[in-house]
Amino acid sequence: MRVPVTVLSIVSLVAAGVLAGVVLTAGSQAGLLGQAPVLVAQAGRGAQAPGGRGQAAGPAIPRTPDGKPDFSGIWQVLDNSTNGNVEPHAASYGVRAGQGAIVDPADGKIPYLPAALARRQENFKNRAKDPIAYCWKPGVPRITYIPFPFQITQTPKWIQMTYEFVHSHRNVYLNDSEHLPGIDFYNGDSRAKWDGDTLVVDVKNINDDPNRPTWFDSTGNYHSDQLHVVERYAFHGPDHIVYRATMEDPKVFARPWTLEVLLYRHKEKNFRIMEYECQVFKEKLALEGKRNLVVVEDNYAGPFVGREFHPNEKK
Repeated sequence: MRVPVTVLSIVSLVAAGVLAGVVLTAGSQAGLLGQAPVLVAQAGRGAQAPGGRGQAAGPAIPRTPDGKPDFSGIWQVLDNSTNGNVEPHAASYGVRAGQGAIVDPADGKIPYLPAALARRQENFKNRAKDPIAYCWKPGVPRITYIPFPFQITQTPKWIQMTYEFVHSHRNVYLNDSEHLPGIDFYNGDSRAKWDGDTLVVDVKNINDDPNRPTWFDSTGNYHSDQLHVVERYAFHGPDHIVYRATMEDPKVFARPWTLEVLLYRHKEKNFRIMEYECQVFKEKLALEGKRNLVVVEDNYAGPFVGREFHPNEKK
């Protein structure tokens, strides 16, 4: 039986239309599948994922039974250049290059008063006299970013920070108590409160003995007896703490300034704070074959009598 050409043409057109519809449908589905990774990627950059489901929550931070962030653990700043100089700096003898830790002002420089710059420059010329080289306590905030770990032990009303360097420790009180009047400490007098999930520590009464000063770093950035420090500890995930310290000192600085460093939690097996018995210039003594000497005396430190140096006394 012969079918007219007209009928064949109609049938062919219908079949072609059906086939085109199938192809278009498949193409559309493939297009949607191709777009899916893009949507997921966009969701990963902060956009909402398809179906209104948000991103998965990050790791929860540790908390105490009363719901406060639990900073208990052993922590350490890994960027040792900050201890060398808190400002941006090139490499020099004993100090590796660094971008600095100051986040305010924006130029990363300490806003010294013009009259205070002369002493800073004098300190830099005599930076071999870095107080830490004489085993003196680093002071706040430097004790946080020297290349030694420290341990936080936390209770609801009291926090202790125990530092490996020269047996230092700090008591941070959360009991609404006032600063002790008329008493100075190398690491200051610390009173704290909570601001949401941020621990805010107010530090006053920081020692500024001209014979045993505390510097911000090993290049001589310094302060006076009017230094006031406000520290802020905030988790950045369960194993990192963003540490900020804002300094004001009307004798030395034109305005307050702030530095920021990142603290890393030590998670090595059996890691602990060890005993670090500091000895003045012990490396130098060892190289000179004088390991039997316990201390070294000079005009800066003064004679070693009893258990400490006496800078104002003659041998």
